[in-house]
Order: sequence, then C-alpha cells, then structure tokens
Amino acid sequence: MKTIKLVLKPEKEKPIRGFHPWIFSGAIDRLDDDYKTGDLTKVYSDKEEFLGIGYLNPRSQIAVRMLTFKDEEIDLQFFIRRMEEAKNLRQTFMPPKTNAYRLVHSEGDFLPGLVVDRYGDYLVVQFLTAGMDILKPVILDAMRYVFDPKGIYEHDDVDARKMEGLEESTHILYGAEPPDFVEIAEYGHKFIVDIKLGQKTGFFLDQRENRNKIAAHAKAKKVLNCFAYTGGFSVYAAQAGAKSVTSVEVQERAFNNMKTNFELNGLSGSQYEFVCEDVFDYLRSDKQVYDLIILDPPAFCKNKNQIQQAARGYKDINLYAMKRLSSGGILFTSSCSSHIDPDLFQKIIFGAAKDAARNVQIIEKTSHSFDHPINIYHPEGEYLKGLLLRVQ
Repeated sequence: MKTIKLVLKPEKEKPIRGFHPWIFSGAIDRLDDDYKTGDLTKVYSDKEEFLGIGYLNPRSQIAVRMLTFKDEEIDLQFFIRRMEEAKNLRQTFMPPKTNAYRLVHSEGDFLPGLVVDRYGDYLVVQFLTAGMDILKPVILDAMRYVFDPKGIYEHDDVDARKMEGLEESTHILYGAEPPDFVEIAEYGHKFIVDIKLGQKTGFFLDQRENRNKIAAHAKAKKVLNCFAYTGGFSVYAAQAGAKSVTSVEVQERAFNNMKTNFELNGLSGSQYEFVCEDVFDYLRSDKQVYDLIILDPPAFCKNKNQIQQAARGYKDINLYAMKRLSSGGILFTSSCSSHIDPDLFQKIIFGAAKDAARNVQIIEKTSHSFDHPINIYHPEGEYLKGLLLRVQ
C-alpha cells in the first residue's frame, strides 16, 4: 500500500511525542501532492524527525489517526500482533459464563477507527474511518487468523462513517451469515442480540459490569429501568430477586426483544411490567415510588453544539427519577455522550438533586467494562460515565 509523507508545522509535534493518536488538520504544514483519502502516512516534525505512521483523511478535522509511533510495516503481521494483544487482554479478565464482549476497541486497543464485538461464534465489526475501510481486506485476514469466527458481519450504519465520506454498509463479510437473533450469555444471563437491526452492534456491552454491580442492590427492591432497550439491567435485577421490575422502552422492536429475554431466563409473572412509552413522558406522569431506578439513556449529545440541550435532558430525567425514589433509594445514572465530560455530568446531577430537594450521596463512580479499555494517551476515549447514588 502506498505511503505518503506529512510534515507538521513548527511546535505542533508535542501531542504526537506524547503518543496522542490524533493529528488535527491545522497542525499540518505540507504533505505529498499525490495523496488520497485513506493513504498510509509517515509523519515528521518540521525538523524532519520521524514521529510515526498513521492514515490520512484530509476532509476530516482529525486529519491523521496514528497506528504506530515506530517505523514499522503496516501489514498483515502488524494487525495480527495488535489483535493478539487485544485477545490476550480479554482472556485475562473475562468473567465467567460470558461469551459476548468487545474484542477491539478502536484507540483503546491502538487500532483507531476499528470496532470488533464478539457475540458467541460471530464477530460484528465497524470500520468507522476511511483509513480503516481501505485496510479492510488485511484486517479481515487478521481477524480470521486470530479470532477464528464462524462469521463476520459488518454493521456500519453509524454517523461517524458519513463524516468520513463513507456510505453505510451492513452485510456479511466472511463465513456464515448470522441468524437474525444470536443468543449470548453474560454472567450466566441469557439474551438475544439483534445483530442486523439493533443499536450499536446489537447490545450495550459497555454496561456489562454496571449491570452486574446493580444486581447486587436489587434483591427485594421495587425497580424501575428507564431506556431499558432489550432489558439488560431488568433481567439482572429480576434474577437477583427484585420484588418487582418495571421496564420502560419506546422502541417497539427492542421492547419485544426485551420480553423475549425475560422468557429466555424463565422470568414470568405480574411483578414484571413492560411499558412501551417515551421515558420523559413516563417519568412525568408516573406517581409510583421505587427503591432502585436505572437511567441508561442514549447519547443526548452528538456534537458540541448540543451540549446545553443535552444537559437539560439529563437534568430532567434525573430530577424526575429522584422524585420517584423512596428515602434511602438507589439511583444508577449514566451518560454515554462523549461531549459531556465527567465533571459536567456530576454538575448536572447536582442541579437535579438541588431542584428535587433531596439529599444525595455518591456511592461509586463507574465507567465502561474492561473490554472497552482507555488508551492513557487518549482520554477522549472515556465516554461512559456512571454514578451510583443514594437518595434520601
């Protein structure tokens, strides 16, 4: 594959020397004339010092994403090494009775723009950048060699691809096509995953450890799970012995899959209520009191221009949730919006607590599970923030 040369402006090499994987367009002084989007790019300082190799997208504000800070070949063996390192991490920390997890987490596994999730025998992949999309053939060969899946399915219907000038793509890339619903296990809980039409790659794998954590607080409790999707938190709470579980989800397909997940785990009875309704409307109209409430909303904030609007949304749902909690009740609240940083999120929850006139204690701060590692040189990779709160 062709490699071009890129030279940075004076004093713009500091982030790269600090191993940050992004180069912004404003830092570039010059590059070879015959470049194309997705080209592998050797990066040099203004003094012609070699800094690393990435791939180029001149139409993006993040013009280069770094693959390595060494002078090495970006070939099949490079991707095999990276994926074997990612695989070893998962094997070291994988919890029992679990066969669904993230295998490659973009910058967190030093492969920016690539996401690989395992659901049983199948892999679901996302090539989020033009550079990774061009490298797709060699990446697929590496995945087949390291992970040996039954099939590899591409679920690229995300906004990130549009910003990279790429089209949406959802189809089988290798091996057997997965069924419409793949059954997985997570800490022994059973779920069906809608690989082809579900959100993200079909399941919210990043909340796995938080689901397990919340289950420890659910026994004999009256539980409300908002934005329940396919019922991950709800199934955990029910199997942990919750007195009752009410699950609220507006998307009809996910709502029906949630009912199937309860049946799959042998959970039935009038103590399990399913509400197909907008969460904002439900929280405003519902007058019941709960002992444990879970708020796991979708990203309210997709870009910096939406921060204020998103903050109001987060405040509203947390304010109404606090009003619905019994004295000493537990609230688990989270945000997966990368533009809402942990400090801002905590301030939003502070505002909700103040307006609800409740005493609130932070019991624990949480993030994504270990299979979504954070590259220490790339703090932007920490997108999921969770707060476990006691409300009096």
